Amino acid sequence: MQCCLMKFCRLVCLALSTPFYLLQFFGLRGMYKRLFPFLAYSITLSYNDKMHELKRELFRNLARFTNADGTLRLLEIGCGSGANFSFYPNGCTVICTDPNPHMEPYLRMSMDVNKHLSYEKILVLSGEDLREVQDESVDVVVCTLVLCSVNNVENVLQEARRVLRN
Repeated sequence: MQCCLMKFCRLVCLALSTPFYLLQFFGLRGMYKRLFPFLAYSITLSYNDKMHELKRELFRNLARFTNADGTLRLLEIGCGSGANFSFYPNGCTVICTDPNPHMEPYLRMSMDVNKHLSYEKILVLSGEDLREVQDESVDVVVCTLVLCSVNNVENVLQEARRVLRN
C-alpha cells in the first residue's frame, strides 16, 4: 500500500512539474519567473490563514535574539512575497533576499501592510551566495519553504552561519 502511495505521489509531482520543464526546454523560463510571483502571492494569503497558529508559534521566540542595544536584524533567505513578515516582532529590521527579481512588487505590498518592521534592503540573489551581506551582521536567519528549491543546501547553510553574529 505504501509503495503504491509513493508511486502515486511521484506521478502527481511529475504531472504538476512537466509544464515547467517544457517552459525551460523551449526557452520560456522567463515567463515562469514572471508568473510564479503572482501565484506565490495568491497562495500565501490562504496559506497564512491556515498556518497562522503554527507560524505564530514558530516565530514566537525571535525577540529573545535581540542585541544588547535592543535591535534585532533578521535576514530572510527566499522571502518571496513576505509571507512571514506579520509574524516578526515589532521594530525588527529585515534584509530580504530572493533570486527572482519579479517578486519585488509583491514583496513591497507585504512591506506596506507590515509597518511594524523596518526594511534595510532587498537583494536579488540566491541563498548560496550572500556576499552582499557582511560577516556576522545579522541576529537571525529565516529560510522557510526555500531549502527544497536551492541548488546546494550545504552552501546556503554555510552562508547562513557566516552572516550570523556569534
